[in-house]
Amino acid sequence: MKQFLLAVSVAWWAGPANGMTLEALLQKTVRDNPQIRSAKANLEQAGGRRLVFHSVALPDATIGLAGGVQGGRRAGEKPIQPFGFAYGNFTQALFNMAVPASWRRGNLEVLIAQQQLNVTVVEQLHGARVAFYTALYNRELTTLRREQQQRLQKNATSQNSRYQSGLTDRGAFVASEVQTRELDPRIAAAERAYKGALLQLSEALGRDFAKSDARPEGSLPPAAINVGLEQATGLALNRADLQLARLLVRAATEDQRIIEAAYYPQITATVSGEYIPVSGVRREESQGSPHRSDDVISSELRSGAAYTWRVVDNGKVSGAVAKQHATREINELLLQKMERQVPRDLSRIQNDFRAIATKETALRSASSAAEQNAATLQKNLEGGIASQLEFRLAQNDLLEVKTALLTLAYQRSLDLAEWDRATGRYLRFADDTLPKVQ
Repeated sequence: MKQFLLAVSVAWWAGPANGMTLEALLQKTVRDNPQIRSAKANLEQAGGRRLVFHSVALPDATIGLAGGVQGGRRAGEKPIQPFGFAYGNFTQALFNMAVPASWRRGNLEVLIAQQQLNVTVVEQLHGARVAFYTALYNRELTTLRREQQQRLQKNATSQNSRYQSGLTDRGAFVASEVQTRELDPRIAAAERAYKGALLQLSEALGRDFAKSDARPEGSLPPAAINVGLEQATGLALNRADLQLARLLVRAATEDQRIIEAAYYPQITATVSGEYIPVSGVRREESQGSPHRSDDVISSELRSGAAYTWRVVDNGKVSGAVAKQHATREINELLLQKMERQVPRDLSRIQNDFRAIATKETALRSASSAAEQNAATLQKNLEGGIASQLEFRLAQNDLLEVKTALLTLAYQRSLDLAEWDRATGRYLRFADDTLPKVQ
C-alpha cells in the first residue's frame, strides 16, 4: 500500500506557546478528526472484503463430526452402545469465468478504500483550513472595528467635554455618541462569526476548540501563487477524488464481468469422504475370521469433477448485466464531467486572483487618502472648523476601505485553499514525481 505524504501549500507562521498555527492544526486534524479515523477503519475493513472476493478462486473444505447413542435390544449386541462417524468435503474451482474478475475486484476494493481515505483527508483538511482563515479574518475584523470605535469614542468624549464647557450644543455630543454605538452590531456580528469558525475547528479536531487554551495564530497569506494553467491542470487530473472516480469505473466494469460469468459453464473438482469406525463385526460361525466386507456400513471416499452450465436464465442474468452496465456508464459520465470541470475551476480561481490584485492596488491608494482625510478632519473638528457629518463620513470611509482590504485578503486566502484543493496539493504520494508548485 502506498504511503502518502502531507504537503499543504501554505506559509507557516510561528505563534505563542498557547496558540495553534495552521501547520499544527492540520497535523492534529489528520490525527484526531473523527471522519478521518472512520475512513482509516474502513480501509482495514476493505482487507476483509478483498478476501471475500478472492474466495471464489480459493479451495473450500468442510469437516464434520456426528455421534450419538443407540439403544434397544438386539441379539448378540449390547442394549446401549455409542456410535459416531466423520465426513469431509473439498472443492476447488477448475474453470470459472468469475474468478479473474473477482480477484481484480478484490484488489480494487482496497484501492477504493485508500482513495476514499485520501478524499476524506483532503476534505477535512480543506474545511479546517477554511475555518482557520475565517477565524483569523473575523478576529482581525473585530480588532479593526474596535479600533475605529475607540477613535469615535475619543471624539465623543471630546464633544462631551465641549458640551459640558458650553462650547457646543447637546446635538453634537449626541451625534458623536450615536456614531460610536453604530459599530456595536457590526462588532457583535464579527464576534459571532469568529465563534462559528471555532465551532468548525472543533468539528475538525473532534474536541471543543473554544474551551481549550489554544487560539488560531498567524495571519492571512500576503500574496497569491503564480503558476501556469496547463501545469496546474496536469496536477489536478491526478488528485484523489478523480482517482477514486476512475477506480469506481473499473470496479463497475469488474462487477459486470462477474455477473456475465453466469453465461459460461463452471467446472469444479470435488473430493468427499465418510469415515465410520467399526464397533462390532457380524459374521457366521461357519466362516473364518471376520472381514470388513461383512460390515453393513463402511467408510468411503469419492472424487471427481462437477460441471454446471446455465442454459436459460429467463432474464435473471441478462437483466442484472444490463443494470450493472447502466451503473458503469453513469460512473463514466460523472468521471468525464469531473475531468472537464478541472480547467474551468482553475481558470476561475486564476481570474479571482487577478481581480483581487487589481482591487487591492486601487484600495491601497484609497486607504492612504482616507487616512489622511480622516486625520485632517479630526483636527478640524477639534478646532471647530469641520462638522460632525464630515467627520462621520470620513471615519466611515476609512473603516470601509480597511474592511475591504481585509476582505480581499480573506477572499485570496480562500482562493488559495481552493486552488490547493483543486490541484490536489493537500495530499501527495511519497513516490510522486510530479513538480510541486511553490
